[in-house]
Amino acid sequence: MSQSLYIFAGSYAEPENSGVYVYRFAENTGSLTLAYEYQGLKNPTFLNVDAAKHRLYAISEGTDAAGKKIGEAAAFAIDAATGALNLLNKAATVEAPTCHIQRDPSGKYLIVASYHGGMIGLVELTAEGHVGKLADVKQYEGHGLHPERQNQPHPHSAIFSPDGRFLFVQDLGLDRISSYVLEEDAGRLVLHEETSLHPGAGPRHFAFRPDGKYAYVINEVDSTITGFAYDAEKGRLTSIETVPTLPDGFQGENTCAEIAVSEDGRFLYGSNRGHDSIVVYAIDEESGRLTLVEHADVQGAHPRHFALIPGGRYLIAANRDTNNIVTFQVDRESGKLHYTGNSIEVSKPVCVQPFYL
Repeated sequence: MSQSLYIFAGSYAEPENSGVYVYRFAENTGSLTLAYEYQGLKNPTFLNVDAAKHRLYAISEGTDAAGKKIGEAAAFAIDAATGALNLLNKAATVEAPTCHIQRDPSGKYLIVASYHGGMIGLVELTAEGHVGKLADVKQYEGHGLHPERQNQPHPHSAIFSPDGRFLFVQDLGLDRISSYVLEEDAGRLVLHEETSLHPGAGPRHFAFRPDGKYAYVINEVDSTITGFAYDAEKGRLTSIETVPTLPDGFQGENTCAEIAVSEDGRFLYGSNRGHDSIVVYAIDEESGRLTLVEHADVQGAHPRHFALIPGGRYLIAANRDTNNIVTFQVDRESGKLHYTGNSIEVSKPVCVQPFYL
């Protein structure tokens, strides 16, 4: 049976409006066709897809008995034939709204990050893929250099190493990447190491080269990318270099958001919000160092997130402030992006996740 390529999108939304969207992706043209939309969640901004089990997980925002904002997560079953979503359950996660959701390689846990609460949470998944109870919380303390952006901890994402042995948490407020070992049976995260970034960096999202030799973090506050050599056995990052995401001479305001590495490990992509571009770097196979390729216009404003489709032929970008999702064809030899002419209107898109089902 042939598989269909779907793009799952999360957005800022009120519960009475659609917040999660499912699109069919046409690989011959790069066009998107709406297959399904779901309403009922407040700000389901970030998603995680378990393609093998046909499950979708979304963060959401709720309130406790006292009216305080808290984090929630929702689990959906995906109909592979139509893209339709069936809500399995929704449950509270941590005691503050969340911005990122990750699933561990075993499929037993979700990891959620709370930017505003300065914490991450480990949440159980049931055998049926439902959101279970909160198993562990790591609360961070301290602040960074920037008086406004880094006045408290701001963990923004959690990413597993390619071999699944270590979890890396990027804290924008503390200029720090913390790594953990997940003890599955005990249901807890055990601190492994901490890696410091230069003051005022603001590490946000993180990506490994597929071979696991190198890793890269995009720094939201000072618009840079830091590359690391990665010792997979020790789970250790060693800084190689830091490069700018912006072209020389740019004077406007800018913050960075998403980062991704191509499946062949040859190219790195990062988004600029302000300059409104995707920066493309070539990765040296031996050293992991970066060489600038281009800055590609995102055909919109505030590219909050983007993703390369499986196989790497296209890049999908979510432009929050212009309410559009745009597709680009990827030149596999040069790494450059070429706008396909396909742009669809979506209210405040934040996250795009492409998967074959």
